[in-house]
Amino acid sequence: MLNQADGDAAGRRTIVLCVLAALCEGIDLQAAGVAAGGLAAEFHATPDQLGNFFSASTFGLFFGALFGGWMADKIGRKGVLVTSIALFGLFSLLTPLAWDIHSLVYARLLTGLGLGGAFPNLIALVSESSRENRRHANVALAYSGNPLGGALISLVTLLLASTHWRGIFIVGGVLPLLLAPIMAFTLQESTAFRDAASSGASSADRGNLFAVLQDGRALGTILLWVSFFLGLLTLYLLLNWLPILLQGDGFTRPEAAAAQIGFNIGGALAALLIGSLLESRLRGLSIVLTFVAMPILLVALAHSPAQLAIVISVVCLLGCAVLAAQAFLYSMAPSIYPTTIRGIGVGAAVAVGRIGSIVGPKLGGMLKAAGHGYQQLLMDLLPIVIAGSVCALLLAWHLPGRARR
Repeated sequence: MLNQADGDAAGRRTIVLCVLAALCEGIDLQAAGVAAGGLAAEFHATPDQLGNFFSASTFGLFFGALFGGWMADKIGRKGVLVTSIALFGLFSLLTPLAWDIHSLVYARLLTGLGLGGAFPNLIALVSESSRENRRHANVALAYSGNPLGGALISLVTLLLASTHWRGIFIVGGVLPLLLAPIMAFTLQESTAFRDAASSGASSADRGNLFAVLQDGRALGTILLWVSFFLGLLTLYLLLNWLPILLQGDGFTRPEAAAAQIGFNIGGALAALLIGSLLESRLRGLSIVLTFVAMPILLVALAHSPAQLAIVISVVCLLGCAVLAAQAFLYSMAPSIYPTTIRGIGVGAAVAVGRIGSIVGPKLGGMLKAAGHGYQQLLMDLLPIVIAGSVCALLLAWHLPGRARR
């Protein structure tokens, strides 16, 4: 049995490894957007074909998140997480071998299947490995690795010519393959999962998808699902189309990449900040400010003058709001569900969100193909952002009341 010091050390090690896993996922998820210009030119891809390419990995993520969350409640968090990390690294290396836009789509679909099982498990593992007064902050810390990975791969594009887009996916495949064996040998299984598995709960109880809607969890689950769906629709439309929209509005490729880096770095810092605020007396104020700021900043970006310093500043602030909102949702998700269904609960929420991340790039492609320019496309997003903010605020109001009851 671990003593307190050993337990704290194991918890810190778990958090560090999960941050690195999230960073690898962030690299892969945003690789498509930052490589789009080079592969579109090589394969003469239409906006609709690019939308299919952007959505392919997230389509795989939907099934991977559901299956990975279910398996995590059956056999444990660690094994599913390590396997998922290794699989998405292997499948990511298939992408540079693609010979046309259709083979690219299939390669990204397989990558998404491997990738899908990772995030629900690392979120559940971090939550269950943290002290009660640090759970929200540590989950937000783990999530911050995702936008940091996006910033890293955007920086790589500044060093590579657009014709060398394959190098982006090679980086996205090699790093998780290096991380997977380290996690296999040093990561410890969740103590909460081990305790639940040995407490007499039957295997039928563990991973029961229908249980996420039972015992008073239905309203919280539905609000969480809708918030994730609309939030990830917005996030992935912006991540995949913002560089192309900025270049179409007159900015150069390095300038568009700089804006993308600002979006991710601002978001990572905001995720860290809101994680700490969620453990403080400023919890309510920080949540309200985050979700009120999102539609305001979207309108500000749509109407910003075409000056690089102004656009990067607004994009950075928008990244702060959008990614802080995601950090809030990820930090809340594990607290809704008991240990026996936490994997499938978080996995189902992530899977529903992935439907939004499929719809977002496709919607961007359809709007772009219909002739919607930079400003109009951003304004098209405004009702979606407002609806998602309202649902998330209702979720924030509902959870403390349910906990008191």
